[in-house]
Formats: sequence, C-alpha cells, structure tokens
Amino acid sequence: MPRVTTAPARTHRSRQNGPVDDFTAAIHRHRRELHVHCYRMLGSFDDAEEVVQEALLRAWTRRDSFEPGSNLRAWLYRIATNACLDLLRQRSRRPEQVRSFAEVPWLQPYPDRLLDQVAPSADEPEAVVVGRETIELAFVAAMQALPAQQRAVLVMRDAIGWSAAETAAILETTVPAVNSALQRARATLHRSPRSPEASPPRTVLSAEERDLLDRYVALSEHPDVERMAALVRDDIRVTMPPQPVCYDGLAALAPLQELAFGPDGLGDWRLLPTTANRLPATACYLRPRAEPDDPFTAFKLDVLRVEDGLIAEITTFGPELFQAFGLPAQLP
Repeated sequence: MPRVTTAPARTHRSRQNGPVDDFTAAIHRHRRELHVHCYRMLGSFDDAEEVVQEALLRAWTRRDSFEPGSNLRAWLYRIATNACLDLLRQRSRRPEQVRSFAEVPWLQPYPDRLLDQVAPSADEPEAVVVGRETIELAFVAAMQALPAQQRAVLVMRDAIGWSAAETAAILETTVPAVNSALQRARATLHRSPRSPEASPPRTVLSAEERDLLDRYVALSEHPDVERMAALVRDDIRVTMPPQPVCYDGLAALAPLQELAFGPDGLGDWRLLPTTANRLPATACYLRPRAEPDDPFTAFKLDVLRVEDGLIAEITTFGPELFQAFGLPAQLP
C-alpha cells in the first residue's frame, strides 16, 4: 500500500522573503494533485479549480501554523478536503443513486494532459495516483451519491492509497470511524447501478481504444450511418451533462444521428482525438453548411467508453473546457 511521504518545506515564522518564497513554491508543487483530489470529491473540474484556489489561500494565510519538518502534503490535503466538505455542505447536492450520468448534471471531464502533470511521490507511481480506475467518469459519478465524509475516506483510502491511520489524522477522526465509513462507502458503490468496474490502473489508451477512436473520428467527418452503427454496441448509452437526457440503445440514437449527420442537420464536422479521464475522447468542431467559408467552431466533447471492441457509452459535454484540454476554439 502506498504511503504518505514527508515533504518538508523550508519555512518558519519569519517574514523574510526566503522562507516565505520557499513555502509558496512548496505548496504550489502539490497544486495539480490537490486539484485532482478536489475533482474526485466534487465531480466538477470548475468546482475543483475554485476549491483548490481557496485551499491554497487558506494554506498561505495559515503558513505560520505549519511546523517545519511536518508532513506538508498531508497538511495540504487536510485543508483541501475541508474546503471540499465546506462546499458540499453549502450546495447540498447529492443524487440518491447514479443510474446514468444524466443524474449528475455538474459532472465534467478531466483532461489527461493535466493528469499527466501530477508528480507522484517516490513510492506512489503515477498509475496509482491518477490511474484509470479512480479517475474514470463512472467512478467520479458514483462518488457523488456518497455522503461527504464517506466520499473523503474512499478517495484517501482507495484512490490515493493512504492508510486508515493517515486518513484519520487528515480528517481529524478515529481509525474505527474511517474503517466504518470505508466499508459503507464500498458497499454503496457496489450496489450502485453505475458501479465502476475494476480496471488496470493504466494511464494510456489501449491499442483497441486508439483504433476505435480513429475510426470514430473518420466516420464523423465523413458520415456513414451504417459503418458508424458497426462501431457501437446495440445497448449503447448516450448522455449529455448537464442536460437531463439519457438515450439507451442504438434505435434511440436515430434522431441524434439525423440531427448531426443528416442532409438538414447541423452542418459539417471536424474532430480532434484527445483523452479525458483516461478514456478516448474527441473534440468536435462544427461549421454550418450554409457558411462554407467560415471556420469550424468548438461545439462539444465526446468521451467514449469501450467494451469488447465496441463503443458502449458516449458522454457528451459542451466546449467550455476546450482551453483546459489545450484545444483551439476554432479550426480552419
């Protein structure tokens, strides 16, 4: 089991620039992993951005309370977790269960290029810290049905890999309380209709996923409904957070395909392959057919889940996070 490592920072109660600058640099080295932690807790990239900023501000204003030689990483996680819990108490949003992503309207994708910026500690390889099993959309969405404290315990124990004692110290509770919360959280996720399936903690797409993604891009840019149907399972599911809609089955997608690719549809498409939450994804750009000289404009992001060589699920998001994905707003 990975362990929390001590990450001391050169700081003390002095207001001299050297120690203060060292402390600032030390806390910002943990910013990306704290952002991922807040994302798992909240299910929203934007909310995680807001909360991690608040957490770093809290850390800065409380810097004199940090004891040199103590575990800076654990101290920052305590502050970030409390900031998440504060936001969850304010918003009081929690679905009873997650049957589809349509029931988590605040769900957003996470760019893999930012996951790759997380710096793991010496005894926590990247595949454990930001591996697919604990960052995939199914896991993040299912987490949203858990009570806040159980959510925090599950993330720290199963996603980050901290011990019960370390988790208890961060949450300022007892080891028995942590063990009880973890047991209940795991049981709830196991009963969930969208219980995430165990998967290897890998950080790259499989060859099968890359091939399917390439074919999906080609057939979207040069539509062929029959060949596109051959890429997906008969029981494919499509959701579009924050819209409360869920399309189940290939037949249910006919109106969407007509709207996207039909002669009187939205227009012409250009797609860029990318990855989100360790899953294949496409950035989709649209140009109205009536404006052939216009550029293609950012329209949506499709995240694909692949099972047995076929697309089992498509989760469609708006273009709001294209910048975070390092994607342009327009294509020529």
